Amino acid sequence: MKITNDIQVLVIDDDQDVVEAYQNLLEIAGYSALAETDPTKAIEMLHKDWAGVVVTDMYMPGLSGMDLLEQIKHLDSELPVIMITGHGDIPMAVDAVKKGAIDFLQKPLQPEQLLDLLERFLPQRQQIIDQRITLLKGASSVLLGDSPLINKVRDQIAETAPTLKDVLIEGCQGTGRSTVAKLLHDGSLIRQGPYVTLKGSAVSTTPDLQRSMISARSGTLCLHNPQDMPKETQQWLCRFLLEQERQGKKEVRVLAVTNINPEQQVETEVFLPELFYFLSQIRLSIPTVQQRTCDIAMLFKHFLKQSCLTLKKPLPSVDKAYINTLNRHDWAGNVLEIKNVAELYAIGIVKLAGQERTKPLEQMSSPLDDLVDSYEKQVIEDALYLFAGRINEVSSYLQIPRKKLYLRMKKHNLDKAEYKVQPSY
Repeated sequence: MKITNDIQVLVIDDDQDVVEAYQNLLEIAGYSALAETDPTKAIEMLHKDWAGVVVTDMYMPGLSGMDLLEQIKHLDSELPVIMITGHGDIPMAVDAVKKGAIDFLQKPLQPEQLLDLLERFLPQRQQIIDQRITLLKGASSVLLGDSPLINKVRDQIAETAPTLKDVLIEGCQGTGRSTVAKLLHDGSLIRQGPYVTLKGSAVSTTPDLQRSMISARSGTLCLHNPQDMPKETQQWLCRFLLEQERQGKKEVRVLAVTNINPEQQVETEVFLPELFYFLSQIRLSIPTVQQRTCDIAMLFKHFLKQSCLTLKKPLPSVDKAYINTLNRHDWAGNVLEIKNVAELYAIGIVKLAGQERTKPLEQMSSPLDDLVDSYEKQVIEDALYLFAGRINEVSSYLQIPRKKLYLRMKKHNLDKAEYKVQPSY
């Protein structure tokens, strides 16, 4: 049985009389407390979303207080644990605090000391849980899908964002790595600070990185492919991050974005091992579309609806056969490829259906030449809307030279200026 959030304190001690005394004290003080004499059962009762505090004895048979602390911190590094210890065990209690306990109390227990700690840390714990719920909702609206793997990523974002720890985000291109990085920044205590993005390949000297770090001060640096930076620059960044950790002062949070299997680049000495291991203390792996095929149809329909709203077009129907085609596709470009295919579908171009084709017309309401001209105009106009009148992008998208595009636009009386996004004031 998992502890519900109406329980505020879990007391663990192998002495039944002691836990009953603690429980009575807490209930008199107005707290909802639960007592457990078996620490192995206690760890099974805990979960990462519990908004309470654990109070545990240091010495217990089967599972010591230190072992219990380690398991709790593995479950949730921010779950508050108060250690109860004898007078001769203060060095061990101090070690427990270094390993994540919020404090320790000596026997015989002074009730006011325990109540003071609960008064301090219970509201903090509730605030953390509330913040996680808010972050999870925000991530669900941006990082779409219902598969277990994407749910895990959203949970990791909710837990990791407030910690301000540096993070290694790995995954294939198009999976949403940049989206994850932005969510981590937006959910942090430094979200009002700057958010600076930098490609490792754009860093040719250490001063290049240093300038970006200055720009990101009191905020976040999203560093794509840090292994592409020169070795001496990777060494400088490693020293910078280590010094921040030693001083306990976070000037810049670094979110490193890499491709899958960065260990291979460590083995070939492209990625400095010290920097990799420092960044990978917290590691988020973003799944490919092939790893979450149950999300394909939902992602396609989401981007299709989004495109139709942008283009002010009615939402077209999508038959089951085409959904099956989408599910069978390999999606090498991941979520970004699904988005592109959905945008094409919104303007009448159906990809992946054996060969590229357009959706059939309902009826022949006009002569063929008129229909061809009308369709040509519609396709060009849709592309102009899609790219806000940017001719280079429209030309590339329609795969025709700029000169030919201008001639077609002149034929249909289309002016690119009419499709440019107007600024709002």
